[in-house]
Amino acid sequence: MVNSYPQTLPHGITLSCRSCGEPGRPVLLFVHGFPEAAFVWDGLMAHFARPENGGWRCVAPNLRGFENSSSPSEVAAYRAKHLVQDLAALIALESPNAPLGALIAHDWGGAVAWNLANQQPALMQRLVILNSPHPGTFLRELQHSPAQQAASAYMNFLVRPDAEALLAEDDFARLWGFFKHFGGASAPEWLTPACQAQYRAVWRQGLRGGCNYYRASPLRPADEAQVGAQGLELPDAMLRIERPTLVLWGLGDHALLPGLLDGLEHWVPDLTVQRHPEASHWIVHEAPDWVAAQIQPFLARAQ
Repeated sequence: MVNSYPQTLPHGITLSCRSCGEPGRPVLLFVHGFPEAAFVWDGLMAHFARPENGGWRCVAPNLRGFENSSSPSEVAAYRAKHLVQDLAALIALESPNAPLGALIAHDWGGAVAWNLANQQPALMQRLVILNSPHPGTFLRELQHSPAQQAASAYMNFLVRPDAEALLAEDDFARLWGFFKHFGGASAPEWLTPACQAQYRAVWRQGLRGGCNYYRASPLRPADEAQVGAQGLELPDAMLRIERPTLVLWGLGDHALLPGLLDGLEHWVPDLTVQRHPEASHWIVHEAPDWVAAQIQPFLARAQ
């Protein structure tokens, strides 16, 4: 059974969380992306909370700006340092006596997770990333790959001052379009009426926070208004990951292309990559059994 509760962090931000599994057990933390919310992890959390699958305590926060979590209005509140601070503080509360068994993250959640794993690796034993580019490969591809620049052009729509209003028009027509466009399917089978109702309930609580993630980040394609990634350099010290890392990637992702996996081992020496030939960016919805089957043996690896 999945429970919902607010968790107030020492620096004043409250994250609405979902959890299942026995309190006091080793913790897995699941982190969502845009335009999703913590509920997308419910099935995987229930899987890993079962005794036969490890009996983990599973926790999934709604990131700041999403669902009932604190949603500061200013763009600067969504810079990476604040998002990392939120997760670090949450881990200290949810797993106070031991590092996480794993930090498991998708999309924007993955962007925060890469940063946290670089800056505070002692908070986790392992890192699992689903269709979320490492900042080193993303910067390279945004600077040098016309295909990735074109695939990421939607990011410059999401930074518009009227983006949240446009996304809400016509019963969130553009957001439903994200699921179809980035997955290549005209009508995704997983997007059932019940699932749509969950998304509507989240989106009706506001979209400004989610758009502010894009506004606060320079990692986007250059356009006539800004230089984006072309004006950015990231030193290797900010990119290296010293924890065993599993990357799961749906090759049908139209927004994040497979070239983002090339050269990843330069920054992530203990790296395992598993590619799903058909899943798209929405791999958590499309292939949960496959995702669970890849993560299960990774969690059992000896340190």
